[in-house]
Amino acid sequence: MTRVTELDTPAVTVRLDIVERNIRRVHDHLARLGIANRPHVKTHKIPALGRMQMAAGAVGITCQKLGEVEVFTDAGVADDVLLTFNVIGRAKVERLVALTRRLRRLAVVFDNDVVARAISEGARAGGVEVPFLVECDTGFGRNGVQTPEAALELARTAMRLPGLRFEGLMTFPNREPGTRAFLERALELFKRDGTAVPVVSGGGTPAIFTAQSIPQLTEHRAGTYIYNDRMVVASGTATWDDCAMRVRCTVVSRPTADRAILDAGSKVFTSDLYTVTGYGHVLEYPEATVVTLSEEHGVVELSACRARPQIGDVVEVVPNHCCVVSNMVDEVYGVRDGTVEAVWPVAARGEVR
Repeated sequence: MTRVTELDTPAVTVRLDIVERNIRRVHDHLARLGIANRPHVKTHKIPALGRMQMAAGAVGITCQKLGEVEVFTDAGVADDVLLTFNVIGRAKVERLVALTRRLRRLAVVFDNDVVARAISEGARAGGVEVPFLVECDTGFGRNGVQTPEAALELARTAMRLPGLRFEGLMTFPNREPGTRAFLERALELFKRDGTAVPVVSGGGTPAIFTAQSIPQLTEHRAGTYIYNDRMVVASGTATWDDCAMRVRCTVVSRPTADRAILDAGSKVFTSDLYTVTGYGHVLEYPEATVVTLSEEHGVVELSACRARPQIGDVVEVVPNHCCVVSNMVDEVYGVRDGTVEAVWPVAARGEVR
């Protein structure tokens, strides 16, 4: 079998023991809270890992784009899928209808009546019924209706349309105190209206271990937890020992005493910074900082390091945001005890439509 040290670089590896531990940790935590686990597969885009999450007890999977749904449906990973992105345009609606026929449940999420009416028209023409959740902005400032009253209004509008069935509310991420207050008010309004809300779907890896503070949740969607990354460590949700994804890079140059150049740049790593400084955490040299990325070069500042890598040395870097790294490469290497145990094509790579 191939040793991890034999892999040509740059190579995206994941520690299988950590992946398995992360899956168990999150599922067991949510199970203790009575919250269903619906992992987001956009993090890894690999059907084999989706099957591992389902085998651990997930109720279904979350996908961000129709292309991901198609890949994971073809692979038979789950028959219960939540698509958490507004579906716009005739071509996408037709794909949605076709997928609805193939799955036991394919629920959609939307935050406006333009999307609702288009899906309704496609569902009616295709002779299918599409369950839906109303997306609510509870503080993140991205998609979502802005008030509990707007959530009820949109749900009422969509429920009058043929081919649609209301199932609940969705938000990302869970944020206190805004999320709890929003959901409390929304559920009160729906109750007064006589409309059942069977699903209240929250999300976000950093929000997993505070999900108990939002008792309205019935399910949780998280993706990054399966690998974890620098962003999650910075949030306090994980430690470096919980980070399964490590990008193996070779030091190809030492132009100065304080600078090293890696053979991986923006075509492997992400430029996402969030709350951190630099573009990755070098495990062997924790005082180092990846200060700059060009397409094929990672520039590492070594001035704070007592020991420093030499040309030809291989280092492992935990990326800032593992989800983006997954979409950069053709395959990911699953390693255990220094040996490559699996080579997984990133099957849903590039599925952005």
